[in-house]
Amino acid sequence: MTADITGAGAGAVAPAPAPVGQTALLDLDEVGGRVERTELPGGLRVLTETMPGVLSATLGIWVGVGSRDESPAVAGSSHFLEHLLFKGTTTRNALEIATAMDAVGGEMNAFTAKEHTCFYANVLSSDLPLAVTLLSDLVTEACNTAADLESERTVVLEEIAMRDDEPSDAVHDLFSETLFGDTPLGRSVLGTVESIEGLTRDDVDGWYRSRYVMPSIVVTAAGRVDHQQVLELVTAAFADRLGGDARPAPLRLGEGSLARPARPAGLIHRRTEQTHLLLGTPAMGRLDERRYVAAVLDAAVGGGMSSRLFQEIREKRGLVYSVGSALSHYAGAGAFSVYAGCSKKRVPEVLRLIRGELDRVAAEGITAEEVARGRGQLKGGLVLGLEDTGSRMSRLGKSELSYGEYLPVREVLARLDAVDEGQVRAVAAELFGQDTCLAVVGPYRESDLDRL
Repeated sequence: MTADITGAGAGAVAPAPAPVGQTALLDLDEVGGRVERTELPGGLRVLTETMPGVLSATLGIWVGVGSRDESPAVAGSSHFLEHLLFKGTTTRNALEIATAMDAVGGEMNAFTAKEHTCFYANVLSSDLPLAVTLLSDLVTEACNTAADLESERTVVLEEIAMRDDEPSDAVHDLFSETLFGDTPLGRSVLGTVESIEGLTRDDVDGWYRSRYVMPSIVVTAAGRVDHQQVLELVTAAFADRLGGDARPAPLRLGEGSLARPARPAGLIHRRTEQTHLLLGTPAMGRLDERRYVAAVLDAAVGGGMSSRLFQEIREKRGLVYSVGSALSHYAGAGAFSVYAGCSKKRVPEVLRLIRGELDRVAAEGITAEEVARGRGQLKGGLVLGLEDTGSRMSRLGKSELSYGEYLPVREVLARLDAVDEGQVRAVAAELFGQDTCLAVVGPYRESDLDRL
């Protein structure tokens, strides 16, 4: 289940930000810890969450750019650049970067999503200065040489090949393409073999120079951290790029909701033992207040072992090993999907059962007991998921970049508690009453899709 219930939503009123250079206290309680935010001159934002009782800290540097910002010609640039920055900076080569982190037992990595990129490091709190130095160096002083680009091009092409060899991964990219069509949301974060082979050093370095700018960057840290110390470290690390009257980049709002899937079905022919399929519909964007209701619905329909789809298709009939539903939210758009993997001969029955259950929920809603169980599942998952410094750091970054505000954990819990049976029924009727699309990876031909 991937529903994101981090921020407050379109109807919420964000607190007035503190003046540039001044720190705002956003949260202070036993659930959320002490959360503070400072906006530095030039639009760089710094958020920290202090967690008493831990000895570590996780630092993240977030950049508000992802595959959604790319044209087809440069598809995969954001992800390619994420790889390339680790190859060397003006002060360190790749081995020196890796050695410095290994020497303190830390972990450093990065990931690219459709709407943002994040570089992060998990270290002992005493080694936080090193983490700030290394990550800020990657983000601001990368060399992006032609030689490094050529060596990393092979690595990225191997990653695409690995995705293609894993049907359960390939079907998710195929579903996005089927639902969103030839749009940035429909294209893979990895790009294509053709786009990666066509990227030049000027393409990737130009993307870096134009996109990795202070108004688009957010620094977050969680664990045994002190906000003032983090602020001093970040200010020193970014000193040459701070200043001026630029403000943070505006919140990404998207282009409006998706009316219907781009096409009814998509197929990747593979001679696999299992057929992997995703059936889904458009859903609400991440700022829609109904996403809390949709998350409860998702939990009841396919979010766990007690969900309707798991019980009906796996437990009662034993037709699949894996079945479940997921919600994805983006700016102005979203998706609800059901995944299943089974032998080819069972696909028609599995699809019939999935469609039947969605139709039933669309017409009748779910029971009060299921609503209560869904609320409890989401609340428990949220709080348990915040037990480590990495998840807290990530929540801060997503709150700032994706929602433009931080919503305390207790308020998220209250919003989930407010979800009732009638609200779920209304959202179910809307979501499951739409046209669906189907993505299939398995031993099928195009002529089979109409029958499926």
